[in-house]
Amino acid sequence: MAGGWAQDGAVSEQIEATLKDELARMQAQKRPQGESLSHCAECEEEIPEKRRLAVPGVKLCIECQQECDGAHKTRGGINRRGSKDSQLK
Repeated sequence: MAGGWAQDGAVSEQIEATLKDELARMQAQKRPQGESLSHCAECEEEIPEKRRLAVPGVKLCIECQQECDGAHKTRGGINRRGSKDSQLK
């Protein structure tokens, strides 16, 4: 079903593009870069050689990485609901 001048499936394409962009952004954030450190950047414990080989560019030990991954980071988004409060501003 088309709405106005939009082509059929345009909304689905926009949603898919948004999800694809967000996934790429998240994957780029997680990808370590550069040379692996021999000791953790946070706690200075030695990073096992197997971890350094498995994840090139690793900077944190497993425990510190788990803490970092567990920390919830909020990110501003778009109000897609169109609540009355957002319409009044």
